Amino acid sequence: MSLFPEKKSISKAEINELPIQAYEDDIVCCSTPDEAEEAAQKLLKETLLGFDTETRPTFKKGEHYPPALLQLAGENHVFLFQIQQCTLTPSLIELLSRSDILKAGVALDRDVDELKQATPFQPAGFVELADLAKEAGIKNLGLRALAALFFNFRISKKEQVSNWAKLELSDSQKQYAATDAWLGRRLYQAFKEKGLIDPSAL
Repeated sequence: MSLFPEKKSISKAEINELPIQAYEDDIVCCSTPDEAEEAAQKLLKETLLGFDTETRPTFKKGEHYPPALLQLAGENHVFLFQIQQCTLTPSLIELLSRSDILKAGVALDRDVDELKQATPFQPAGFVELADLAKEAGIKNLGLRALAALFFNFRISKKEQVSNWAKLELSDSQKQYAATDAWLGRRLYQAFKEKGLIDPSAL
């Protein structure tokens, strides 16, 4: 049950009262170029993907790390690319550059810019859900708040500042990362169902 459009803002306290939910289906982790190519080839057959990245957190001023994980959610699977190990392979770059394959998420600009710094590519097909939410009069534009407004559940953020650059991600990290990308895809579909997306603009 959606709280939107009757409700266009939600407080942290209200979110914390909602039941927690996470992605529960297939997660495929790619840590070699061959695995990444195989996964990207599958994703090239999709038309809508949820998109997110994770970066090792910084605790010192001036410290900076490149993205460690790229998450792409398709119809039946979420793929996690450990890009410091598997790199942005040719098929992944093609995927990120295809305007006919939509990649939906929140706060995409920084994620895309950081990926481009690691491996240059021409991004296309990215859909910023926060912009669409703002146009609809929604006050809270973060992924957690949008999930609460549209799906009436909350997502955990406890793994947000964990070490995403380690070689072996924990099951909790994998689920957290997959959930963010899965929500990007689900939110795009929900926005479309509620008439918040102009088909001619995408």
